[in-house]
Amino acid sequence: RLTPLLDQFDFACARLTSRMAGPVTDSGDGCDTQVPAMTDDEYLWEPVPDCWSVRRRGDGPGPRATLLAGAGAFGRDAAAYPHPWPPPFTTIAWRLSHLSEMLALRADHTAGSRRLTRDDHPVPGDRAAAVAAFEAGAAAWRKALLGVDDTALDTVGLCTYPHGSDAEEPFIDIVWWVNQEVLHHGAEIALIRDLHRERGGRGH
Repeated sequence: RLTPLLDQFDFACARLTSRMAGPVTDSGDGCDTQVPAMTDDEYLWEPVPDCWSVRRRGDGPGPRATLLAGAGAFGRDAAAYPHPWPPPFTTIAWRLSHLSEMLALRADHTAGSRRLTRDDHPVPGDRAAAVAAFEAGAAAWRKALLGVDDTALDTVGLCTYPHGSDAEEPFIDIVWWVNQEVLHHGAEIALIRDLHRERGGRGH
């Protein structure tokens, strides 16, 4: 039961990483498509006013955010529940930091110390560090998955990650959820890259 989910996770992570780092990515039809490596400008680009992003701690949180989550010199815009409505548009930096944190913390709360919190997880301030953090988080989660068996997949609350429904769900449902997080945020990141490339319109 785990094998198809693990295959899907590997494919989603590889496709997202290649879409950000280049020099080619899978176009979806089996052909390689050239793609330049993401720049720091793209990583932090705010396509619309009042985006949530990653910011230097000294600058404070962005519009409608009340805190900067994470550890280090940078933090990710956040707010206590209930979150602002409508949700703020989030940058590639925000989405990638969210993904990396989720993967690293869920790995720890499945097969690690089960103590890490958002306050422990560094927030990268540039695209190279952010891509590396995503790859490290993905590797940690994959390693945690390789340590579970069928009984564990059916165990409710196997993962003690504190920022989701993990305590109430069979672990296999959490594995599925993590996959869809990588898939949908990966698609969003790819779309923002496309918008950044076309932001001036062709011929301008």
